[in-house]
Amino acid sequence: MIKLFDLTGKIAIVTGGLGQLGTQYTKILLEAGAKVAVFDIKIDKLNSFYLSNKDNPNLEIIKVDITKKKSIKDGTKNVIEKFGVPSILINNAALDTPPGNPAAENGPFEEYPESFLDKTYAVNLKGMIFCCQVIGKIMAENQHGSIINISSIYGYISPDQRIYEYLEKDGNKFFKPISYSVTKAAVLNLTRYLATYWAGKKVRVNSLTLGGVFNNQDEEFLKGYCQRVPLGRMANEDEYNGAILFLASDASSYMTGSNLIIDGGFTAW
Repeated sequence: MIKLFDLTGKIAIVTGGLGQLGTQYTKILLEAGAKVAVFDIKIDKLNSFYLSNKDNPNLEIIKVDITKKKSIKDGTKNVIEKFGVPSILINNAALDTPPGNPAAENGPFEEYPESFLDKTYAVNLKGMIFCCQVIGKIMAENQHGSIINISSIYGYISPDQRIYEYLEKDGNKFFKPISYSVTKAAVLNLTRYLATYWAGKKVRVNSLTLGGVFNNQDEEFLKGYCQRVPLGRMANEDEYNGAILFLASDASSYMTGSNLIIDGGFTAW
């Protein structure tokens, strides 16, 4: 059983790896024996996990802008020179729009600015496609790989805008914006497309659809969100690690083109 989930000798790339969940994915991959390269655009501020692992020979942090294909190519070249050919890619980097963002980003659909649509599209979808083009191509050439595309429940169902109505009492009106939902929905079919495209090259491609994660949200938001979840709470930040390990390892060797939903039951009703 342990061998089934063992990643010893595997080389992984995690985009957006310095964020809350990216850190968790990096941590579980390292614990399973993989060598991990973190791609992130902001590498000047490291959290406690990365500071305590700055001398870990199996971890490399590389500044990469996934909206620029050359940046991805340069970062991947760095990975190959240091560790070897990658066989795991976690497309985790993404832009979201929480209530604290500028009001223009959170306005009604009819007035949603083109600039924010372009910015979200560039990271959440085009950047993911670029990573698959560059890194997935190398995996296909080497006849081995697992790609995990991170999606969201709001790419699977429509956001429940009622969760955010409590903000109106302060004179604010928040709408979960269209850009996040449509890009995360596109991830699901990108996954199916690549799963069939690279099936003969022994590259598996799956998506992981996540629900909300505890991250110091305000109490009224938590109350509204958790009332929509059959399990009655958001996820702890480490509760997706098992799915990451499963999809990255031989435990899921017959799984491709699939979407694994872990959301506490949010999409079950």
